[in-house]
Amino acid sequence: MAKAILKSKKLWIMILFTAVFLTIWRLGYFIHLPFIDVSLITSGIDSNNLFGFLDIYSGGALSNFSVLALGISPYITASIVIQLLQMDIVPKLKEWSEEGPSGKEKINQVTKYLALFLAFVQGLAISIGVSAQYGDILFEGIGNVNAFTYVYLALIITAGTAFCLWLAEKITKRGIGNGSSLLIVAGIVASFPPMINDLIKSFISAEGAGVGDAFIFVGVILLLILIIIGIVFMEGAQRRIPIQYANRPAAASFRGKSDSNIPIKLNSASVIPVIFASTLMSIPTTIANFLDTGSRAYYWIVEIFSSTKPIGFALYIILIYAFSFFYSFLQMNPDNMAENLQKQNAYIPGIRPGDETASYISRVLFKITMVGSTYLALVAITPIIMTWIFKLPGSIQIGGTGLIIVVGVALETAKQLKTETEEKQYRGFLE
Repeated sequence: MAKAILKSKKLWIMILFTAVFLTIWRLGYFIHLPFIDVSLITSGIDSNNLFGFLDIYSGGALSNFSVLALGISPYITASIVIQLLQMDIVPKLKEWSEEGPSGKEKINQVTKYLALFLAFVQGLAISIGVSAQYGDILFEGIGNVNAFTYVYLALIITAGTAFCLWLAEKITKRGIGNGSSLLIVAGIVASFPPMINDLIKSFISAEGAGVGDAFIFVGVILLLILIIIGIVFMEGAQRRIPIQYANRPAAASFRGKSDSNIPIKLNSASVIPVIFASTLMSIPTTIANFLDTGSRAYYWIVEIFSSTKPIGFALYIILIYAFSFFYSFLQMNPDNMAENLQKQNAYIPGIRPGDETASYISRVLFKITMVGSTYLALVAITPIIMTWIFKLPGSIQIGGTGLIIVVGVALETAKQLKTETEEKQYRGFLE
């Protein structure tokens, strides 16, 4: 595969195109929002802690108050919402989802409009919230801060999200993979160097650091590597349900192909349950950062919704399990699967078609989802436990969610590159 990639001019053009647009996206990190004195904010608080989860997918652009502060994250939220609404909740969306490419294009347009609306609302909330904490001193060069100021900043943030959507679309059409996924991965990967730098400052170059601190540093790095290896294994794990076709030709049977299987990924819900859980947990804690730290409301919000607190930690795990089961059964409806098998004259050996098949698939999916959700929960809470044990700096926000996304997108990109090289070899054979 490596030799085929090196020989393929098309792949080199796709890789170069992707690299150029990712570079343009990263340059937006250094363009700050107008009027805002970024140095005042970054010197006053730990901005990574202020935005936490929301800052991961923008590569730190949110805490840097860049014009690309929200990046592609509103599109992620909008995509998940639209996907859920297609499940018999909004009939029009379900109708479009069954219309093929034209319907898919309509859904994509609605998703983009919703993403821009969410970006505007989030941008407005961020502008007002930060201003509420710092006051008019936050703004440079303007005498009177009014509603128009906040709307103007929200529009710039929305325009930044629109630009990211345009970049993602161009990468998808002419690059090496899904543009939205690659932008998310680029943001997560961009967080690695600062994280390693903070680890070195805390355990290697810090005053009074000893041999024990060096062992902690090495242990954290090794643990992260082991987590990545475990994610690669678990993301590829499948449970295959054997099926047979009653009307398969005899020739196919002679070749040993009279049966097939239904592959069900161990983690069929992917990273969406963790994103849902983290988003729900992060919204109240982000609002709490703009409240008086001595107030009772601040105390209870942090206790209940901060995943580093006992109650919040338990709630975080419960939400991951709940969303895992909800999304898995939504994506793979056992009744629909049983109905489709019956239409194709297929059956599971030893199981009657119809209700018994649906019941069997439900039991299998429940067991798989239990294992998959446990895996997701373990990966998601590992960074929290590491922080408790090793007293890691609060600026280290790269968590299990980010690692799952990076590994998943890397595997999909590798498959796409392999497909491109195989297509090229296939055409050459025919020619």
